Amino acid sequence: MGDPFRKTVTPARPGTPTAPGDGAASATGATRTVPAAPSAPGVAVAAPAPAIRIGCIDYLNCLPVYFGIEQGAVRLDVTVEKGPPAVLNRAFLHGRLDVTPISSIEYARHAGECVIIPGLAISADGRVASILLFHRRPLEELDGRPVALTAASATSVVLTRIILELRYGVRPVYRVVPPDLEAMLAEHDAALLIGDDALLAAHTHPEIPHVDLGVEWKAFTGHPMVYALWVARRELAEADPAALRLVTRVFHASQEYSWDHRPEMVAEGVARRGLPPEVVDDYFDLIRHEFGPRYRRGLVAFYERARRLGELGEVPPLRVWGED
Repeated sequence: MGDPFRKTVTPARPGTPTAPGDGAASATGATRTVPAAPSAPGVAVAAPAPAIRIGCIDYLNCLPVYFGIEQGAVRLDVTVEKGPPAVLNRAFLHGRLDVTPISSIEYARHAGECVIIPGLAISADGRVASILLFHRRPLEELDGRPVALTAASATSVVLTRIILELRYGVRPVYRVVPPDLEAMLAEHDAALLIGDDALLAAHTHPEIPHVDLGVEWKAFTGHPMVYALWVARRELAEADPAALRLVTRVFHASQEYSWDHRPEMVAEGVARRGLPPEVVDDYFDLIRHEFGPRYRRGLVAFYERARRLGELGEVPPLRVWGED
């Protein structure tokens, strides 16, 4: 296939990978084809991409990875499905997606079916601002009490169990309910929200106490936390490595463009969610998309504790594509 594009953008954020998307926003869970956008002078240009089905988490935490594709800085002809993590998890496991971010706990449960895309993850080294446990009473007093969990996530549900049961030594009664903070706390003593739901709830209800589970995890273990991984179907990696290589490089080129055009990316985030610019800008500082050694150790530490709680049968190897 040769070199599919030449990269002329430069990363503006320290730690952004330089080696190995989605179009405009769509309804949650919707699928559509994103046409190749005309390239602007001086930006990365990709050759026609293979017909690969791509997933995109419909939260701001994915915007730094997809913004360059959306803006036409790189071109990628794909079918895209947008949705919360749980929707993409199901779509991937049911064979409807080829490359997508999935909850890191779901990778562990299905490691034999996929490979990890190098250099891409949704992570945070401490405060994350979008994985929040709102509470009406102190966490130490939640033993036997009802705690509401969002159905939108898998990793954050397990992380909540780790923090409450292993860090605070309490065993609440968990219930999965729709992500509506006021309704959740009307019948529960604590409520887990993730992603943009958590950002918006913290902004609109500053009077309700909450803990940031990224902060709790870092204090408990000393590790950063990996919430999601970009993965590809194992059969795609084996049958068409050139196609997967192209898609991977486009992701990274898009990410580089995003950080080089940070003010425009922040403005897009504000327009999508109605949050203040300073909240969106701060959030983009917190969310990392790295998957280096420290983050890998943090992920293994998460898996080890998930296994202690019976959420995993074993800690799987981290099979990163191209590192075998």
